Amino acid sequence: MITRKDIDQAARRTAGLIRKTPVMAADTDAAAGPVWFKCEFMQHTGTFKARGALNRILASKERGELRADVGVVVASGGNAGLANAYAAAQLGVPATVFVPEAAPAVKVRKLKAIGATVVQGGSEYAAAYQAAVAHAEQTGAVYCHAYDQAEIAAGAGTVGSELLEQLPDVDTILVAVGGGGLMAGVAAAVEGYAKVVAVEPATAPTLHAALAAGEPVDVAVSGVAADSLGARRIGDIGLSVALRCGVESVLVSDEQIVAARSALWNDYRMVVEHGAATAFAALAAGAYVPREDERVAVILCGANTDPATL
Repeated sequence: MITRKDIDQAARRTAGLIRKTPVMAADTDAAAGPVWFKCEFMQHTGTFKARGALNRILASKERGELRADVGVVVASGGNAGLANAYAAAQLGVPATVFVPEAAPAVKVRKLKAIGATVVQGGSEYAAAYQAAVAHAEQTGAVYCHAYDQAEIAAGAGTVGSELLEQLPDVDTILVAVGGGGLMAGVAAAVEGYAKVVAVEPATAPTLHAALAAGEPVDVAVSGVAADSLGARRIGDIGLSVALRCGVESVLVSDEQIVAARSALWNDYRMVVEHGAATAFAALAAGAYVPREDERVAVILCGANTDPATL
C-alpha cells in the first residue's frame, strides 16, 4: 500500500535527478471539456519509469543494501530495464536486465548502450521475472520490480503530484495500465483531488479482470502494446490502490491504440509507443466519455518505439 506521503518522500529523494515534464493543451474534439497531455515520454530514458527506478535504488543505497560489485537486477519488457540501467549508471553501479525474446530491438540496443548486461529468454515477461528473481537471490543484487514494489510505484506517483502542481483544477487523469505501478502511484498522489481512469488493452486486461474477480488473476497477454503493457497480472499494490481510490477501468482495442498513436503523430508530432497511446485511445475512440466541461489530463508515458512504424 502506498499513500501521498510515500510519493512526497520519493519526490524529495529524486529532486534534481528527474525532469519536470511539460503539460500541453490538446486541440481535440475527443471531449466536451479541455484536455491536456502530460508529456512524460520526455522523461529520462523515454518513460516515467526512471522516477521509480531512481527512488528504489536511492532508497536501497540509504539502507546500505546497494553493493557496488553486483548493483541491481530487473526483469522488463524494455522500459523498466532502461530506467533501472540509467539509474544504476547515475550511481556508478552495474545493472543486469532480463528481457523476453520478443523485446523490441530498439530497447535492447538502448539497454546495451547505457551499459547494462542484457539477458534475453522466454516468450513473456513472466519468464524474465523468474530469471531476475533467481539472479538477485544468487548474487545479492538489489531487485527492482518493474511495477509491484512500493518504492517503484511511489516514484512513478511523482508524475501525479507534479501534474497537480501544473494543473491544480484537473478533474480526471487517464493513465495506461499494465502491471499497475504508474496507475497506483498516480492514484495515490491525487487521492481526494482528482479521479483516475485506468485504460487497458483488451488483449491484456489485468486490472479489469482483477476488479471483476476481486483479486489479481492471470490474463492472456497479446497485442500491439504487449512490450510495455504486457504484465500477466495486476500487481498487489496496483489493485489495492485502485480499490481504495475507486479507479475505473476501460478497455480499448489494438485498432484504437494504433489509431490514437497515429493521431498523436499526425496532429501533434508526438512520437509515443503503443503503450503510451493506449491512454489517449480511450478519449479518441470514446471508450471514456467525459461529462460536459470535465477537465481531463492524459499521461503519455513512453516514447521508446521505432519511428518507422508511424
